[in-house]
Amino acid sequence: MWSTSMEGENQQFASFLIQRFPEVKERHPGEGRRRWRLRVAQQFWQQCSYTAPIIPLPDVSSMSGDHVDDSDPLDCISTERPELGLVVRTDFANEDAWASFCSRLEEGEREFVECATGGQAANDNLQPTDQTPEHTEDHTDESDDDDESPPKIFYLINPSGAKQRASLSNISNLTALRLLNDVDVRPAPSPPQGTKRIRVQNRLVDFNGWQEIYVGKQVWIYDSKSNLDQCARLVSQSGNMYGTAT
Repeated sequence: MWSTSMEGENQQFASFLIQRFPEVKERHPGEGRRRWRLRVAQQFWQQCSYTAPIIPLPDVSSMSGDHVDDSDPLDCISTERPELGLVVRTDFANEDAWASFCSRLEEGEREFVECATGGQAANDNLQPTDQTPEHTEDHTDESDDDDESPPKIFYLINPSGAKQRASLSNISNLTALRLLNDVDVRPAPSPPQGTKRIRVQNRLVDFNGWQEIYVGKQVWIYDSKSNLDQCARLVSQSGNMYGTAT
């Protein structure tokens, strides 16, 4: 069960979810919360003929329901993880480059935690986690001492199986968000003074005054370019200025 509030959720979309979610869930059993929310969002966009209010309506993100409380197959590698962010490997052509990236990331995590804790953190507790859903272990029986260790910063999603790798290979930023975050809808940012709204409606930017956003842990993408520059790409969950896309 995931009960974290949907921070961006507005009253219209929340009401739409409450009305449509049970039917979608019944028609598509076993898909999980994120896929069900995406299906409801698609219906919302197809019927979104009204314009969002200039002033956002009162937040109703605390409203409970299956659209918030239901589990999702990938919660085990996203919302249920203790790490602060998720690094998704989408290119599997260069194991040496990936190993080098992981080593540099581990070093960066160690330096960050040592600075934050005054150098008292044990190095053994700073290994970046590198597991796949089928290999995730239950650590609920670990000692209380482990509970006091500094939290890891990144969880590395690096599947070992061919089928799992194929499902992540070269995926887009939006696909990664839809796998690991929950879709939401909010009023689009207001255009700067003197700027007209976009002519071609785009739900990731502005669709009748609404914008599709994603809520959850921050996602970084390791792609083919990462093999060369050893950098992961931060994925935007929402457009903070008018004209920028999720």
